[in-house]
Amino acid sequence: MVNPIEVSFKEWTNGTTAVEARISIFEKIRDIPYAVVPEVNSARDYVRMLTVGKGSCTPKHFLLRDMYEKLGLAVLYVVYPFRWSDLEVDYPSWLRKLAEAVPTSHHLACKVEIGGDLVLVDATVDSPLRQVGLPVNENWDGASDMVLPVTPVGEEQVYHPSEVRDYQARYDEASLQFFVQMNAWLDRVRKGVG
Repeated sequence: MVNPIEVSFKEWTNGTTAVEARISIFEKIRDIPYAVVPEVNSARDYVRMLTVGKGSCTPKHFLLRDMYEKLGLAVLYVVYPFRWSDLEVDYPSWLRKLAEAVPTSHHLACKVEIGGDLVLVDATVDSPLRQVGLPVNENWDGASDMVLPVTPVGEEQVYHPSEVRDYQARYDEASLQFFVQMNAWLDRVRKGVG
C-alpha cells in the first residue's frame, strides 16, 4: 500500500537543500485549505487530511512533525488556549454570534529545533484567508519564529510527541455548529464570494 506521507515527502523535498526542504514542507502544509474536519483531527487519522484536502491546526502540525522528523529535526508540540470570538477576523455578524458561543479552544503548533534554538513553526492559515484578517506566515526564512494565528488566553503548554499519541479531538454542539458554518464561509472567501 502506498504511504501518502512518503509520497508527499519525496514530492515536496526531492532535489532540495535542508533549508529548502524545511521551507517547502512548511509551505505545502500551510497551503492545505484550513477547515476543522473532525474526522481527521486525531493522532490516528490526521494523514487522511492529504486525501480530504483540508485540515485544521491539529492534523497540519501532526503532519509537519512527521515530515520534519524525516529531515532529522526534533519537534515538540505547543498548545495555546484561545477563544474563536477573540480572533481579529472579519467574521460576518451571524458567524461572530456562533463564535461567541464556542468555549475556550486549543490551538496546536510546533516548536522545531533549528540551529540549537526552538523555533515556533505554525502552518495553520492558508494564504487566501489573509483577506479576512487572519495572519498568514509567508516568506519564511526556514529559521525564524512565526506568528500565531490566535491570541492565547492562557499559558503555552509544551508536549513531547509521545504524549499525544492517543489524541482525539472532542467537540461540543456549539463548536460543531460553528465549525460547519465557518468552514462553508471560508470556502466562499477562497472563491471570492465570502
